[in-house]
Amino acid sequence: MDLIITAVEFLAFTILVAVISWWKTKDDKLDTQDGYYLAGHSLIGIVIAGSLLMTNLSAEQLVGNNGQSARVGMSTMGWEVTSAIALTFLAFVLMPRYLKTGLTTVPEFFETRYDKFARRLVSIIVLFSYVVIMLPNILYAGAQVFVEIFNVQEITGLSQFWCLAILGAIIAVVGACYALFGGLHAVALSDSINGIGLIVGGLLVPIFGLVKLSEVRGTGAGFSEGFHLFLTLDPVRLNVWNPVNLNEPYLPWPLLFTGMVINNLYYWSTNQSIIQRTFGAQNLKEAQKGAIFASFMKICTPLIIVFPGIIAYFIWGEEVWTNNGDVAYPMIVNGVMPSWLLGFFAAVMFGAILSSFNSVLNSASTIYALDIHRPIFNPGCSDAHCVKVGQTFGTALTVFAIILSPFMLYMGGITSFVNSAFAAFNTPIFVCLAVGFLSKKASAILPKVVIPIHVVLYCLLQFILRNQIDALANVHYLYFTAVLFVVDMIIVAICNKVAPRQTDFVLEDHAAVDLTPWKLGKAVACVSLIVMAIAYIIFSPIGVAASGYVTYTVM
Repeated sequence: MDLIITAVEFLAFTILVAVISWWKTKDDKLDTQDGYYLAGHSLIGIVIAGSLLMTNLSAEQLVGNNGQSARVGMSTMGWEVTSAIALTFLAFVLMPRYLKTGLTTVPEFFETRYDKFARRLVSIIVLFSYVVIMLPNILYAGAQVFVEIFNVQEITGLSQFWCLAILGAIIAVVGACYALFGGLHAVALSDSINGIGLIVGGLLVPIFGLVKLSEVRGTGAGFSEGFHLFLTLDPVRLNVWNPVNLNEPYLPWPLLFTGMVINNLYYWSTNQSIIQRTFGAQNLKEAQKGAIFASFMKICTPLIIVFPGIIAYFIWGEEVWTNNGDVAYPMIVNGVMPSWLLGFFAAVMFGAILSSFNSVLNSASTIYALDIHRPIFNPGCSDAHCVKVGQTFGTALTVFAIILSPFMLYMGGITSFVNSAFAAFNTPIFVCLAVGFLSKKASAILPKVVIPIHVVLYCLLQFILRNQIDALANVHYLYFTAVLFVVDMIIVAICNKVAPRQTDFVLEDHAAVDLTPWKLGKAVACVSLIVMAIAYIIFSPIGVAASGYVTYTVM
């Protein structure tokens, strides 16, 4: 009976979101480039913020980050809280320039600023990352949650691999319907609705988790006792300041000011799947509101994607370290959520998974159609034809992601795998883009030199030398990112000196939207950064944490 109630709740909320999204977007013109890929420049700040959050906050983060926090504690929140710095940079440095140029894709700027080769190079790299890294991992993480919540292995008798494959296929098909047939407006709107549900449902997990903790490790007095136990059982787990010499999944404190900042700058201000919704803003004011509202949300997300993992460890102990911690979040959801709420939460989780999948799929289709197909194969094709090409390409990507996703089971921890893989190329792309906007002298040679050198050096350090040189064996990959960022900037200086652009680059205003900035924007952003700093003080040895770091054994 409980399973039937859960299924009914799940279907009811999922269908409600689909109906609302269809009703609000049924009159959209999806046969034009702006209408399909940029939502007709109709997105307002709160919708942009919700879509930014939901694109980022999927099962990949819920499962992966909670898995990390179950193992190493509170330091995992660095991936979330420090995003406020990058979102502030996006809002006030890059966003005015992005909207001034009237971009639809990030690679498009590389042709405008550098040349066609740079656009092709960045397009291929980004598509490769979406196809091989992001899409399969989103499906795998989402399927992992539902395997645990609905006890799929027990009910079906199938192996974990096949359960993940089947559920991943279901998620992919539904997500593709949003991304390929509804366009960016449908994606962003469904993201915002699901975002409300995820905040409510996500906050219920630690609340019920603390009640459960009180029952298991205390006297059963309830939430207040559970919260006291959370703070006192092992204060070292609440310390965000990890020592300098630790490797992933730990987050050494120097990286908070170096490699982590660089990593976040790429993700939040250059990654097409993230910033495409800001390109669809009504104007600069709404785009800046969206980015800053999202920064506040990211500071709060540890409540949803870090706390539950630590609570799960306090309740079940080392059992949560199975599969590199990726079972911690499904375990706590299944173990503490009341049966009458499980269907709603499953629907919210499904929406979060769809949000990330359809956002990445929509962006991949956009890049292929506008940055590869049209300029290379059919320069004169209409917008309507380009939309059709993007939909066909997206369908093929969906099939490929379905096939690849269950094999992520063997990658050894979602978050570490995804982040370390992305680090191979995210920094040089960000460097070339930022220098392209901020320097008038950078020439077309820059991306041809910086990107290949960085990728080769990173792969050499991360995947070869660290296995052969003892001194590099336990160096966190974000240290490599920080060092190579300096190398990239040295290369930039050399290129600008040896082969500068013959004429100064001038950023043309395409008058796509109103570029009047948000008057309160900088003041609100400062408040966001202050709150971020306070969070790091609270979870430090001068706050509620104890000095030291957590040790664990992989099971």
